[in-house]
Amino acid sequence: MKVLNVNATLDPVSGGGTAERTLQMSRFLARAGVRCRVLTLDIGLHGDPMHALSGVEVVRLKCLSRRFYLFPVRDPRIPEAVRWADVIHLMGHWTLINATVYLEGRKQAKPYVFCPAGALPIFGRSRLLKALYNGLIGRRIVHGASACVAIGTNEREHFLQYGIRPDRITLIPNGVDPGDFEAGDPRDFRSRFGLGDAPFVLFVGRLNLIKGPDLLLRAFGRIAHLFPEAHLVFAGADDGMLASLREMTRQLRLDSRVHFPGHVSGPDKVGAYRAARLLVVPSRQEAMSIVVLEAGICRTPVLITDQCGFDQVEEAGGGKVVPATVDGLESGLARMLADVEWLSTMGARLESYTRMHFLWQATAARYLDLFNRFVPDAKTAI
Repeated sequence: MKVLNVNATLDPVSGGGTAERTLQMSRFLARAGVRCRVLTLDIGLHGDPMHALSGVEVVRLKCLSRRFYLFPVRDPRIPEAVRWADVIHLMGHWTLINATVYLEGRKQAKPYVFCPAGALPIFGRSRLLKALYNGLIGRRIVHGASACVAIGTNEREHFLQYGIRPDRITLIPNGVDPGDFEAGDPRDFRSRFGLGDAPFVLFVGRLNLIKGPDLLLRAFGRIAHLFPEAHLVFAGADDGMLASLREMTRQLRLDSRVHFPGHVSGPDKVGAYRAARLLVVPSRQEAMSIVVLEAGICRTPVLITDQCGFDQVEEAGGGKVVPATVDGLESGLARMLADVEWLSTMGARLESYTRMHFLWQATAARYLDLFNRFVPDAKTAI
């Protein structure tokens, strides 16, 4: 079987969870003997991403605009890649690369699977452009897919709002590879970023409105006096909010207790997870957060909002789910920070739950089962 994975970026800094999902899916399909290509833009393709994609062919299109992910749409490698594929997988939404491959795939009558990874609702900046995109081609991409993939339970609702029948929606969650989280010393992370022995709450992700770092900072400000030793670490690249978060930190008089180390990866990220008292995902909207699974594999409990589509975390005893509000996060932080022994128990339960249900090998196997429906003469199994 030949699978073409399409994503505008594999850059771990700007691409976040969709970049990680595309990378890991391609990696594990290739390990299973599937011939896999990735069609993407030439952004952030160095170091860890390229090392992880050993055995996967990567077709890099010239990026002409990092803001809108523009590229030369007449690049001859696009129709060639579509012609090569048995099945196409479109990741994300609102991108020119998805629209271009969709049109070429329709011309060549190729089946495709569509996974927006939480991007279907119109949210955040460029709302008018997104509405225009949907009107011109976005809805056609959604409705024309051979199958639609939801990565979380709340994403099923997003598809239903677009008029997709339930029987056309397949739930394939995110995953994690334990082998990626073996190297990382919590003492090194603490030393590098001046945390000493202080207990700290961790945020991992882009500093973007949709991710809710401002909600977390305000909630932390409310409970900071109750836990005078506790610190807050925002481990993520600036995506428009760093300046306002720093100003809010100054207003709250928490300069010495709130840290902004920027994007962390590799051993630094593992060290951060292992050193943290808990991870908080304060998202206003999320399909299914990969960082929850990364924390889980490191035995770190989580506090997430009810907009993350991952309420199973609380059902499994691995964390707590609260409303996506300052009040909700304040209550959750106060409850969890007050009981260190309970946090340790939750961390162990989350690790067990993650290993049982959310490893990338199992996720890739679900994708392969789905692809096999549309390529009957190229049966492959993991």
